[in-house]
Amino acid sequence: MSKHVGTKRRTVPEIRARKDGERIVALTAYTTPMAALLDPHVDLLLVGDSVGMVLHGLPTTVGVTLDMMVMHGQAVMRGSSRALVVVDLPFGTYEESPAVAHRSAATLMRETGCQAVKVETGEGVAETIAFLVGRGIPVLGHVGLRPQAAHVEGGFRARGRTPSERERVLAEARDSAEAGAFALVVEGVASDLADEITRAVDVPTLGIGASVACDGQILVTEDMLGLFEWTPKFVRRYADLRGEITTAVERFAGDVRQSRFPSEKETYAFRSAATS
Repeated sequence: MSKHVGTKRRTVPEIRARKDGERIVALTAYTTPMAALLDPHVDLLLVGDSVGMVLHGLPTTVGVTLDMMVMHGQAVMRGSSRALVVVDLPFGTYEESPAVAHRSAATLMRETGCQAVKVETGEGVAETIAFLVGRGIPVLGHVGLRPQAAHVEGGFRARGRTPSERERVLAEARDSAEAGAFALVVEGVASDLADEITRAVDVPTLGIGASVACDGQILVTEDMLGLFEWTPKFVRRYADLRGEITTAVERFAGDVRQSRFPSEKETYAFRSAATS
């Protein structure tokens, strides 16, 4: 997969400096062809552990492994040359201790060549962020709806419904920023809470099901392209690839069954030596 020769990749300091400035455009990517298509148009590509649900058919992100993230991170790096590439630390690879998190993050960065890792917030995670950043590993934080905590928090539902929950999300955002996260994904919270978080921290916020007031926006690419029958409320479908793929496959199947494919122009014909 070709890349743009001489293209300078976005850096963590450049993204960090976009607070209250030019909006940050971010999308997920898991494969080389998709990364190559998205790369010219986005500032940040996230190799999210959502890959487990989007590509592997898992019910949650909990089943995603570090090896899976390495494989998909390598694929995205091969297809991109412009965007900052961030790879998720999956469930169970960073919660035990900062030292365990460092080993996992170092593996991701060493094996993929990505520029940063992402962690979901929670108890003790700010300490882990500080530990990683202090050892040269840039960290993108993730507050609000935390997919890896779906079993504990009762599924994929918006966060910040009660005063205590709002305070917890806001505190996690502040703690993550103060610990050294260069930006924060803010997922699945009321718009006024997203606004408050964006004002409260001095790093950029990337909204997903949050608020237009965030410093940037991120979506799961396959949701945005309409590849699934159902998409979350906060997703705007910019295409209907599910419908287009279905139509194309139906046409192909019909052509094969009616012997319309392949035609003469799609087959090889060589003159034999005897007739040359």
